[in-house]
Amino acid sequence: MLLLGMPGSVRAYVADIETPIGAMVATATDTHLLLLEFSHRRMLGTQLDRVRRALDCEFERGESPVFATVRKQLDEYFAGARRDFDVPMHVPGTPFQTRVWNELMRIPSGSTTSYARLAESIGQPTAVRAVARANGDNRIAIIIPCHRVIGSDGQLVGYGGGLWRKRRLLQLEGQAATLPLFE
Repeated sequence: MLLLGMPGSVRAYVADIETPIGAMVATATDTHLLLLEFSHRRMLGTQLDRVRRALDCEFERGESPVFATVRKQLDEYFAGARRDFDVPMHVPGTPFQTRVWNELMRIPSGSTTSYARLAESIGQPTAVRAVARANGDNRIAIIIPCHRVIGSDGQLVGYGGGLWRKRRLLQLEGQAATLPLFE
């Protein structure tokens, strides 16, 4: 689950994290991951600014104790030894975004769902476009598995890290050539 409140100004660190599918940028306080994005993502600056404003923080290069956990769990994930993450996170967003992000974390590794089914699962079946926007606003790539959401026709669509990364992540998680939908 996502931590919902973190009052006051906080100290936040920024570090690079290398993965087999490219460099990522992470931000964290001493206790919670705030952002994990691919370093080339076009929206990275916007996402960093959203975190900065939401937490009234400034970023400084450095190491948070959280980064060791993130690196270890990502290494295990890419080695096929981890399917779920338990990194402490604080991801500020609207109540709607938080519902979508929490629902993303319910999609089992090795499964996919569609934007339409995700909208249904949060009780708003007509909010498919809003669900897609919230999915795209997810600031914790891989750990909050927005890569597990595909088009209703089974096609890979919309991934800020690039569709080739989405395919690699789904293959890593054991997806077959035809991507089954999570119920």
